[in-house]
Amino acid sequence: MAVQPYDLPDFYLPHPARLNPHLEGTRAHSRDWSYAMGFLGEPGEAPGGGPVWTEADYDAHDYALLTAYTHPDTSGPLLDLVNDWYVWVFYFDDHFLEVYKKTRDLEGAKRYLARLPDFMPPHGGTMPEPVNAVERGLADLWSRTAPLMSPGWLERFAESTYNLLLESAWELANISDERVPNPVDYVAMRRKVGGAPWSADLVEVALGGEVPDRVAALRPLRVLKDTFSDAVHLRNDIFSYQRETEEEGEVNNGVLVMERFFGTDPQRAADITNDLLTSRMQQFENTAVVELPPLLDEHGLDAAERVNVLRYVQGLQDWQSGGHEWHMRSSRYMNKGGSGNGGSGLLGLVTSPVRLRAFTSPYGTAPSLGGAAPPGGDGFATPALTAPYEARTNPRLDAARAHAQEWASRMGMLDGAGAQWSSAAAQSSGAAGQWNPAGFAAADHGRFAALTHPDAAAPDLELVTDWHLWRRHFDDLFTERFKRPRDLAGARAFVSALTELMPLGTEAGAAGDGPVERGLADLWARTTATMAPDRREELKGAVAGLAESWLWELANLVQQRVPDPVDYVETRRTTSGAELSSLLVRHLLGGEVPLLDTGPMRALAESFADIGAFRNDLLSFPKETGPEGDLNNAVVAVRTFLDCDTRRAAGIVTDLVDARLRQFDRLAAAELPLLAADQDLDAAARDRLSRYVEALRLWLAGDLAWSTGTGRYRGAGTAEAPAHRPLLRLGGPTGLGTSAARLGASRLGTSSTGTSSTGTPWR
Repeated sequence: MAVQPYDLPDFYLPHPARLNPHLEGTRAHSRDWSYAMGFLGEPGEAPGGGPVWTEADYDAHDYALLTAYTHPDTSGPLLDLVNDWYVWVFYFDDHFLEVYKKTRDLEGAKRYLARLPDFMPPHGGTMPEPVNAVERGLADLWSRTAPLMSPGWLERFAESTYNLLLESAWELANISDERVPNPVDYVAMRRKVGGAPWSADLVEVALGGEVPDRVAALRPLRVLKDTFSDAVHLRNDIFSYQRETEEEGEVNNGVLVMERFFGTDPQRAADITNDLLTSRMQQFENTAVVELPPLLDEHGLDAAERVNVLRYVQGLQDWQSGGHEWHMRSSRYMNKGGSGNGGSGLLGLVTSPVRLRAFTSPYGTAPSLGGAAPPGGDGFATPALTAPYEARTNPRLDAARAHAQEWASRMGMLDGAGAQWSSAAAQSSGAAGQWNPAGFAAADHGRFAALTHPDAAAPDLELVTDWHLWRRHFDDLFTERFKRPRDLAGARAFVSALTELMPLGTEAGAAGDGPVERGLADLWARTTATMAPDRREELKGAVAGLAESWLWELANLVQQRVPDPVDYVETRRTTSGAELSSLLVRHLLGGEVPLLDTGPMRALAESFADIGAFRNDLLSFPKETGPEGDLNNAVVAVRTFLDCDTRRAAGIVTDLVDARLRQFDRLAAAELPLLAADQDLDAAARDRLSRYVEALRLWLAGDLAWSTGTGRYRGAGTAEAPAHRPLLRLGGPTGLGTSAARLGASRLGTSSTGTSSTGTPWR
């Protein structure tokens, strides 16, 4: 290889690598198996008829060394099996590169990938006859693995493998369009194409024990798997940048994404990527220490199940350290120089300083839920926000306002002197003022519903008004009752009790004592009266998910810990109530919206959630970080991670909002019509899909119009709302632009080393 484009950064490595004693036996087995499957010794399918791998390539990469480092305690036979899976996935990756990526054969890639899930039949089903080395290897591996594992694990692993295979087409599409994904999308998509979630599943095989199905999908286990994956992928991106950009012409590489996003040189981009890698590893440690133990107690795991979970956590740590050691030794990567800082992490399994950042207030002082800080501190000014769609107002606006006043009074919310707002802290923070007659009128909750649902009939408009009014009251009450005193135990009990107010059957729910409980009981009965059972379950999940996500925010406050930026972005989609909002949109439309479980529709939902959530973070920043002393805000998360001032962080968040709007339009205008045609939707289904997308647009337009005018964020009698600015319409890149990102200058600067190039993913 040519001269390295940058020096390897100082990696955070809290856990020492260890080597499995069965390495040599696995090396011998691996070579024999690779010949038997056709990875070695056959002409191959590379253009020109050459082999994908030569024997020299295979020996130099030394996949058995990777497996021995990442699974140091695994028995010989299981080490052979796990190693064969790794050999297969690396061969698949290189084969896909040679045959489809380099030739830009997107259609051929889709046909090739579509066959592979057939070689992972559930519960001992039959397979087709393999016609190439990749299919032959997958068929052999599945037949040897399936008898060892439970149906639940097989389902999870098949999904991980399917994502790994299918999303390779996403990488190819990025190369074909010559576009670099934005950092937020990149980290999420990288989990699928990179293979680390798949490797996390193999940890259970290597240990001979499984994570119980009933907890495998819950937040702590999900975050452990996600943070493990992100760290593995980002580390791989740092090591593979040169090969991927100089030899393979890829664009799906984290260092390149940072390079383009921040408009900086490769060295600085690698350092930023490493900072994000460190942040993800520390999020892993924090989740294991703080969130995992209560989960084990709450779900009553027995001793054996707890041991399996803890061994799984240990196995993920071993993988991180062993994977790094292999990257430092394999000829597959650039690995001259660089080191880890050694030592012990939070899990107490080893010994090094853990550099978890303490929270610094945006105003330069430690946060408290006491007195207010000046809203203009640190140069912050509410940015002008984009108005991409025209807002319309429901003609029943006056009726909605009157109904909001009547319903809030009847539920007991409208009482500024009530017990929930009687504390001096509530009075000083302004929370009480939100729910006295003057503050309530300034907030104008009825106008929110009229703007976000301009065509709703009277009963539907009342229902929407009440749901969002209830959500805001719950939010304020949660802040005063639980966030301010840092009462995590009380908050858990309160949130748990709310589920009793949402029965899935036809029986009546429990009666509510307070305004939040009474409001939820009333809303549940009115909303689910004609709702199908599966939709009731979906609604209950949205409400429960919203409430439980606020426990995550409270846990951050208890620890005085600014959220990891990736974890914040992904969890904010829940804390914002976006799932409840979109579900209400579908409920009012009536009928089933097609394609909801497809990738483009999930991406549309995420864009919708991010737009509303991050606009809210910008508009409510002075209120949240001043009077409320909160740290769960995108501006704070970006400011802390990039070590830049608040104005610059706000510019980056504003840029993220615009990027998500462009992505929403791209999905609606380009990807969904293609998907509808591919799925052969009839005219009625296409109409339902179109009306749903348009309803989301109207919601976004109405939400912005309300948010920039309501007294909830700027207070009654304050200056007018910030002016809107036009959106750059379709045709630009879907990623985050570099202009706002360059504002993070304190972390960026200029480096004298390295040159810019183009780039790709882990493996």
